Amino acid sequence: MMFWFIVSAVLLLFALRLRYPYFIADAKYMRRIAISIYRTTKYLKSKPFYTLVDRFLDSVQKNPHRAFIRYQDETYSYAQSDKRSNKIARSLLKHADLHEGDTVALLIGNEPMFLWMWLALAKIGCSAALLNHNIRSKSLVHCFSCCGATVLIAGAELQDSVEEVLPDLRELGISVYILTDHVTAEGMESLTDKIAQASDEPIPADLRANITFSSPAVYIYTSGTTGLPKAAVIAQRRLWAMSVFPSVCGLKSDDVVYICLPLYHSAGFALGFGGAIERGATVVVKSKFSSSQFWDDCRKYNVTVIQYIGETMRYLCNTPKRVSDQVHNVRMAIGNGIRPEVWRTFISRFGNVDIKEFYGSTEGTLGFLNYAGKTGAVGRVNYFHKKIYPYALVKFDQEQEEPVRNAEGFCIEVVKGETGLLVVKITQKAQFGGYARDPKQTEKKKLYNVFEKGDVYFNSGDLFRTDHENFIYFQDRVGDTFRWKGENVSTNEVSDILTMATSIEEANVYGVTVQGYEGRTGMATITLKKDHQFEPDAIFSHVTTYLPSYARPRFIRIQDCLAVTCTFKQLKGKLVEEGFNPAVITDPLFVLHETVKSYRPLTRDTYQSILDGHFRL
Repeated sequence: MMFWFIVSAVLLLFALRLRYPYFIADAKYMRRIAISIYRTTKYLKSKPFYTLVDRFLDSVQKNPHRAFIRYQDETYSYAQSDKRSNKIARSLLKHADLHEGDTVALLIGNEPMFLWMWLALAKIGCSAALLNHNIRSKSLVHCFSCCGATVLIAGAELQDSVEEVLPDLRELGISVYILTDHVTAEGMESLTDKIAQASDEPIPADLRANITFSSPAVYIYTSGTTGLPKAAVIAQRRLWAMSVFPSVCGLKSDDVVYICLPLYHSAGFALGFGGAIERGATVVVKSKFSSSQFWDDCRKYNVTVIQYIGETMRYLCNTPKRVSDQVHNVRMAIGNGIRPEVWRTFISRFGNVDIKEFYGSTEGTLGFLNYAGKTGAVGRVNYFHKKIYPYALVKFDQEQEEPVRNAEGFCIEVVKGETGLLVVKITQKAQFGGYARDPKQTEKKKLYNVFEKGDVYFNSGDLFRTDHENFIYFQDRVGDTFRWKGENVSTNEVSDILTMATSIEEANVYGVTVQGYEGRTGMATITLKKDHQFEPDAIFSHVTTYLPSYARPRFIRIQDCLAVTCTFKQLKGKLVEEGFNPAVITDPLFVLHETVKSYRPLTRDTYQSILDGHFRL
């Protein structure tokens, strides 16, 4: 009897697998989602409120000697990190006169001090504004007007950057502390010497007694590709959601997480650092991403989980091949922005690493996870996930840059296979924290009366499509798609095609306005592979073979390297502004020439001919 029961069960599972090939993956994902919701709900309902720093303190008690941070040749345990952060907290209480609810701006590079500093601030009930240490002058001062910080703490190596804007900071009443033993400049104080003299006794929990799930935990600045940074308000509830996400991916307490992304960014800070705290795991902190040192570091520290974003995976695939490429213990990679051809190359070269491609934004209210491992997808439509966090893909007008509405004034959902704008219903579970002290930008991200009167949705600004198996694919950012000859052109798709060419290393595609033409025509700024020359005839043949006429870049600009943001997103704003004028641009410029079936140098005479309408695009 038992034998037939087992046989029947096996046959049933086999039949389910044939009928529903992703049944097991779906079930595992929903189990992890359920566990994460249970844990997060327990944290949020705790009295007093249970913060991420309380989770850290529990790990200190449970595993005091476990490695928490590894940096260069140093290892710091949970207990050591606890004591370091206690000393920082006590020095700030005494010298900076901080109180619960205050905001402190951190201008610190990727190093243990960044993490200890945040722990210290969290212990005394303060929020932290995580500043991009690459920004200068106007942008740096702007960040203070966003978050309302009263104190700035900067790394010693960034003192010059602070001195540039010191008069502005003093005018705003900002107290400035430098992580060094001694400073001579007026208006700044040293902090390292004060930390050394402070006690490492535990910090009383009543100093953060009034913190709730809606209290700001951190301000993370959206890098953006144009304009000044906006400070996304990350409340305690949102920080928990972001920190639990890596466990949904499969992060465990015995994992070693390699953080080479900026700690001032949500991926490095909330997912990497926060995720490790939530699981009680170990982090390896790298000062900055290095493709040449990446795998050596993974072997040195016995890394099991890596993070990626933007083009970092492509950079790794472009390094010279080694016999040791698959000699490592990395089992999982968590990140977003990996292109299908890079995904396949990475797996083929570096071994069977479980790639957890996801979609999410710092200020967003929803995330997708490709838990089934479908190359190129960012997630999969899941009934229960959609019930908990209602969302839709709606028709979007590229020219007006707004959703299409029907006669009743409501948005229209797209059908499978059609590209649509992701909108997410703002609910108690999916709250939109907005941008600090910027109601105008906050309001711009909201859509009203989407499917019924009175509803409010978050406008992600991202375009997606779903396939027949319900997998979700990122298509473009709104604005990364332009219209030419009555057709929509995806910059990502064109970029993918260009980088398939033998000589092209990277391509940044965008639309530029041309006098006398409607819409924008395609232009690509490219870099060439080592020891390769630009091949005008071959590139013409390549684009005409793989791209329809309206999508072919009419102009090509060649640079030694492409400008990117701190998270390796390509910068387009300045390139669009500079256009294709050879009188302004000193880089080599080429124009697609249909008659001679090639790309030809764009001279001033040709440029004028285009403007006069004699040279047709």
